[in-house]
Amino acid sequence: MRCPFCGFEDTKVMDSRSVDGRKRRRRECTSCGKRFTTYETIEMPVLLVVKKDNTVEIFDRNKLVQGMSVAVKKRPVSADDINRIVDEIESYYGNNMITQVTSSEIGDRVLAALKDIDQVAYVRFASVYKDFADVDSFIDIISELKHTESSSGN
Repeated sequence: MRCPFCGFEDTKVMDSRSVDGRKRRRRECTSCGKRFTTYETIEMPVLLVVKKDNTVEIFDRNKLVQGMSVAVKKRPVSADDINRIVDEIESYYGNNMITQVTSSEIGDRVLAALKDIDQVAYVRFASVYKDFADVDSFIDIISELKHTESSSGN
């Protein structure tokens, strides 16, 4: 790390700690002795989402949070729960260095997470995500939920 004061290329780390998901390092130049702080972040690859109409756009975390917020409205699901699910989705693709994903894959991950947290939110999200056209679609997904619940012993 180059010293911002004298340009010398050798600095030593005096202190290191995590702050807001980043590494904060307090450094000292071995030449001039001045101290400065650096922040280190992990650079994640850009995630592209292939939509149902085959258009491609950059993954928008806020868009996913907003869609999930509508599904969980007036349900016992916190904003922290939503953010945790979105974090897990982002981390999965970032950690596996996946740079392109379909919107349906993301939707399936959201559905799987909501199914474990709140079944009403699950049905709401599914109705928009799967574009339910009639009452039978709702009956089918609720029947599937009931079948899953009875077979798991809940």
